[in-house]
Amino acid sequence: MKIHRALEQLPQIKNAVITIGSFDGVHIGHQQIINRINEIAQAIDGESVLITFHPHPRIALKPENNSLRLITTLNEKAEVLRAYGVDHLVVVPFTKEFASQSPDEYIQNFLVKHFQPKRIVIGYDHKYGKNRVGDIIYLKNFETKYGYEVTEISPQEVEDIAVSSTKVRNALQQGEVARAAKLLGHSFVLIGKVVKGLQLGSQLGYPTANIKVAEPYKLIPPQGIYAVQVEYDSKVYNGMLYIGDRPTLEKELAQTIEVNIFDFDTNIYEELLKITFIKHIREDQKFDSLEDLKTQLGADKEAALNILPQIAR
Repeated sequence: MKIHRALEQLPQIKNAVITIGSFDGVHIGHQQIINRINEIAQAIDGESVLITFHPHPRIALKPENNSLRLITTLNEKAEVLRAYGVDHLVVVPFTKEFASQSPDEYIQNFLVKHFQPKRIVIGYDHKYGKNRVGDIIYLKNFETKYGYEVTEISPQEVEDIAVSSTKVRNALQQGEVARAAKLLGHSFVLIGKVVKGLQLGSQLGYPTANIKVAEPYKLIPPQGIYAVQVEYDSKVYNGMLYIGDRPTLEKELAQTIEVNIFDFDTNIYEELLKITFIKHIREDQKFDSLEDLKTQLGADKEAALNILPQIAR
């Protein structure tokens, strides 16, 4: 998959079959659309193109509302899309100026000028242009003029996608990462940089890598212990991850994300880790002593090991 971040530098795409949207999570509903554009592209000897926006339109248009939480950051989304066989991922900077285009400008100066599409695959309720007044009927009116064909995603399919997005977020916000994985069609992933921490884990015999997530809108599951797999330097390791504010220390500490990687002893400060959530083990809790915490960590590791060997690498 080729990733493009500048419209003016797009290569000539052969018989482009395009779809447009946020595709947050790239869940099973989105995968139906991706399969559709891939199948059409293969049938017409073309290339599939997924167009997405960054930042998310809601963030760009309503920055004062910080309630949105994303299942996937842009980098995580690209990682997932690569696995589903999209030929081109095009990241379009979403600005108020872009949103203010008329429907005609959106079609002519954005879609046709940059992609020369042969097929456009979108939902029946797809809106675009200033005040979102452009719709699929308006887009179809220009099929003959611009030489493309619009493939409509049925209302039922769109409804399935909307429900799935909501269900994924709800599952993750409840810590039910295994249920979320079924809805996504793949496990929930978090990519973050390793930063310096309190190094308490090392004192307890369970050294952890503290993870900093750069994207403030990234959805973080609730506090607790999770069985995870960690990818570093193209290798995958089992581990357990903690999300919480370390109540046993009896200090007012900010929430932290720490991962204990099993059978691993490498200095990885400032490195990026890809963490795949497999299953929630338990909620966060306060212990009477650090010794009690250490004992519980031993039990947590045992629980994680009982879960993780069942997962194919």
